[in-house]
Amino acid sequence: MLHFLCFTLLPTLLMVAAIWDVLTFKIPNWLTLLTAALFFPMALAAGMPLDGLDGFVSHIAGGILLFAVGFIMFQFNLLGGGDAKMLAAAGLWFGMTNIYGFIILAAFAGFLQVCFMVAKSFMMLSLDIADMSDTSKRLWGKLVSMTPNVPFGFAIALGGIVAFRGTWWMHALS
Repeated sequence: MLHFLCFTLLPTLLMVAAIWDVLTFKIPNWLTLLTAALFFPMALAAGMPLDGLDGFVSHIAGGILLFAVGFIMFQFNLLGGGDAKMLAAAGLWFGMTNIYGFIILAAFAGFLQVCFMVAKSFMMLSLDIADMSDTSKRLWGKLVSMTPNVPFGFAIALGGIVAFRGTWWMHALS
């Protein structure tokens, strides 16, 4: 049972966050707290070493690093608050050894997601322009107000699930 939980708990929590974010454009705090809090008993039960490259300290450092990265991205309005918190909670599970793969995969998934959302916004804008009589004023107003909401919880989940196979959880317990 412990092996099953170690292999499936984080991916399941990330999928729930992604679905929640896609449907509501929010990741609830309780889900982020649950993701972070479950790391500690799982690490203890699985026998994670205290120090070393894949040790407990490395995992705490990964969570702190991603909290800082998420906070900075939130300050520059590049990421929502829920997304930043979920990024940090997931960072606990990856540790410093696997954090870079997770970030690269999540960033790539986020880039593709933004490209899709921008293309969709431009398609909707072109449909709106076709219906306008006074095009110049309305076009400028539409362009200025066009800020597509992107549920980055999906990108975090996709990057996390793909990167999870290379983590301590998979190698030490298999």
